[in-house]
Amino acid sequence: MEHEVFVPVPAEALRAALTDPARVARCVPGFQRDVSEAATGAGEDLVGRFRLRVGGHTITYRGGLRIVERDGAITYEGEGAEARGKGVAEISLTVVLTPAAEGTGLSFTGALTATGRLAEEPEEARDAARDRLLDAFVEAAADLAAESADTAGTAESADTAGTRAESDGEAGPEGRTAFGTGAFDGGPGFEEDVLPEPAAPPEFPAAKPAAEAAHARRTMIGRSAEEVDHAPPRGRYAPVPAPEQGGAGATLRWVAPAAALALASAVIVTRALRRRR
Repeated sequence: MEHEVFVPVPAEALRAALTDPARVARCVPGFQRDVSEAATGAGEDLVGRFRLRVGGHTITYRGGLRIVERDGAITYEGEGAEARGKGVAEISLTVVLTPAAEGTGLSFTGALTATGRLAEEPEEARDAARDRLLDAFVEAAADLAAESADTAGTAESADTAGTRAESDGEAGPEGRTAFGTGAFDGGPGFEEDVLPEPAAPPEFPAAKPAAEAAHARRTMIGRSAEEVDHAPPRGRYAPVPAPEQGGAGATLRWVAPAAALALASAVIVTRALRRRR
């Protein structure tokens, strides 16, 4: 088993990711880690279930994996048994990291022995599954290593900025600091600084009484709503007054009833006199 790949990640960050059991478990596709107490005491760095896709079949193994560093190389040793069957698989995979100008080269060498369903698959299907598995493993490990490198770089930048700010705040040869010249370095103190007097607040006219304010509002705005509703219209829209009646019309209004009353009285008196005769 041989496989080579290059990733644009520093060698140290990649090595830290490939030797951390927690991150290795996240990088292996199809692996489900068992974190129970029984699995932890089994003497393996990783214990769980591994699903391998070969050709058109999926094989599930239960087993463990150990991570060993030897002479600068990283070796993975694992074994597992089929969850549904009697087959067994054992693997020994060694990874050598070669630092480069723009990243790291990885060389995989190892051996795999298997019985059961995996041994029954064609060699081409096994080789394709191996290449696909290693490429996915390296890609996931490179992503985790890059995230760790970015986080470390951000923290280092923050520390450098803080140190630089502290150094900028120290007093110089002329008694100046990042906060100006003051009593901290023997120069003139803050108590000798002369600050300009604040400007006087603007003066506003006193408030007018309620009556004057109402009159002013009516003068500026106009008549109130009640005055507009109840007051008669003025100007060109004012109603034309009716012409006044003369004195003759006023006299006729009381002369006509008096004449009718006198005529009725004369008729009654005349009839009464006739009856007596």
